[in-house]
Amino acid sequence: MPNDFIFKPFHQMTEKDYQTVGFKSGLEIHQQLLTDKKLFCRCPAGRYSKQYDAEILRHMRPTLSEMGVYDGTALMEFKTKKNIIYRIKRETVCTYEMDDTPPFLINEEALDIALGIGMLYNCNIVDELHIARKQYLDGSIPTGFQRTAIFALDGWIPYKDRKIKIVQMSIEEDSCREVSDIGHDRVYLTDRLGMPLIETVTDAAMKTPFEVAEVAYLCSKLVRSSNRVRRGMGAAREDVNVSVTGGTRVEIKGVPKISLIPILTYNEAMRQWNLLRLREELRRRGITPETFQASSFDITPIIKKVHYAPLKNAISSGMKIHCAVLKGFKDLLHWQTQTDTYFSKEISDRVRVIACLTNIPNIIHSDSKGETITSSDWQKVKKFVNATDDDTLVIVWGNEADLKTAVEEIIIRAKEATIGIPSETRQALSDGTNGFERILPGADRMYPDTDLPPKKISDERLEKIKLSLPEQFWLREKWYKELNIPDDLIEELSISRFAELFKKAVIDWKINPVTAAVTLIQLPKRFKKMNLFCDILDEITFEKLFRLLAENRITSDYIFYLLKNVLELGSFPDEIIPEKISESELNNIIEQEKSKLNNYRIIKPENEKVILMSLVMKRVRGRIPAKIVAQKIGFKKIGNLK
Repeated sequence: MPNDFIFKPFHQMTEKDYQTVGFKSGLEIHQQLLTDKKLFCRCPAGRYSKQYDAEILRHMRPTLSEMGVYDGTALMEFKTKKNIIYRIKRETVCTYEMDDTPPFLINEEALDIALGIGMLYNCNIVDELHIARKQYLDGSIPTGFQRTAIFALDGWIPYKDRKIKIVQMSIEEDSCREVSDIGHDRVYLTDRLGMPLIETVTDAAMKTPFEVAEVAYLCSKLVRSSNRVRRGMGAAREDVNVSVTGGTRVEIKGVPKISLIPILTYNEAMRQWNLLRLREELRRRGITPETFQASSFDITPIIKKVHYAPLKNAISSGMKIHCAVLKGFKDLLHWQTQTDTYFSKEISDRVRVIACLTNIPNIIHSDSKGETITSSDWQKVKKFVNATDDDTLVIVWGNEADLKTAVEEIIIRAKEATIGIPSETRQALSDGTNGFERILPGADRMYPDTDLPPKKISDERLEKIKLSLPEQFWLREKWYKELNIPDDLIEELSISRFAELFKKAVIDWKINPVTAAVTLIQLPKRFKKMNLFCDILDEITFEKLFRLLAENRITSDYIFYLLKNVLELGSFPDEIIPEKISESELNNIIEQEKSKLNNYRIIKPENEKVILMSLVMKRVRGRIPAKIVAQKIGFKKIGNLK
């Protein structure tokens, strides 16, 4: 039962405040794997396109589970009466995805990548893989189920002064991309369908919204350090589970960016806390699940001439208008749930998602502070439905079939307020709030797949994978700090595809660690700003450069100019490697350039050495260290010159 605590604005909340409400959160992170083929067929992976060759129409229907019950999500989706339309392109989809062909055996490359990442998470790897089916009845998978398999358990990653438990990891096939969801039509693109991904589930161990984001970022760094996962928008998606004391687990689906996690989880915690407070207010009014009362009426005959545009348009289109009466709910639809969001949106969302009345606004209510219909119209409706001053009226409009579902959902959601917080999957919205998506699925959505046999995971296979694994990024970061690598390079280098090359350069070739780090991380960024095409800067190019440096064939101050030449030429010819010069040749060049100083008008004599240094370096850069040139010219304080 909530105490008198009232949520503060987001930036004013403290750790103690979150402790007061019992904030608790965990993550389910979905990450696409970088493979050529899909998981259970041999179609190409990673070929995205809005173009399509055909459309397929399907309808989803619930079936009884082996226990003889229907899944709540399945029943909810069936209420929507959706037309599911799949846009398919020949080169990326085959008959397997349409459930007309049995699955191929699991993609071995994808499984190897997944097992390796499981080891990076310090997980225990299963010795036998069992494929299961997980029901997906929103239409995002044409078969109505996703093939998935748990491959790792009981791992951990370090965070602050503790370890965050990795509960389990699964390898599974990705779903379709939603194009639109309007009315009774939901449209999907199938280009990413079936692509291999892993799902990582953490313990609900995060105690503030910022901790959730920080742990998500650590998980992101870990998988990226493998260099075997896809990057870019949609390649990684976070689902966040949130609860407060007295609440229930609510899942926020499809968070597109880690930076949104703090505000999203704050708003969900606020929503749950405020819904618990709403329940207490209802109890104070004597409204419980047992005493809850509501009714509905067709008020089309008495709402004929209104100026409120949505209702006026509904009437002119021949739609019906109904009113739900929520007994004793006066002013409660204006009860705040999230930031600038009220309980009325909980009801509007149900009407939008389940009754498919997707044009917003889809309801108006008598608790509204804005202008809708006139006071006299409200009084007319109030009298017609025999409501009292303590009641709330909710008006909804649409075709007759959808209206029946809409009124049912309005009453169901209002009654749920007397119980507390419904277990839901909610959609992350761009403003940091969330909206209803579907009822949270039950445990009976998972069942064994009889099309695929169990698969042994041998110790030999795991040992082979282990040999190719990178070090965990936190171990790398610790070493980099010992090497005095600049702080702004440590994090990126620790997950870079060049991290192993850096280690080889420092340990085997004795390259200065800072020089190696700057070369691998900073210089490519600098070249990109110069609009130079950097794809040629691969491991082979950098290795050749470091070998030249180790053999004293070039100097460190020449690295930038050498790589710039490589990018401009598009290759690394031997001709661009400068020839070494002797000390006597250097002396001659210095004398030659000194004689040219007479041609310059030098206002400040102290600048003479600087100008001379610049002139000499233009001729000898890369052929002899700048430090030696500076000493020859007579600089007493050489500074960072090498």
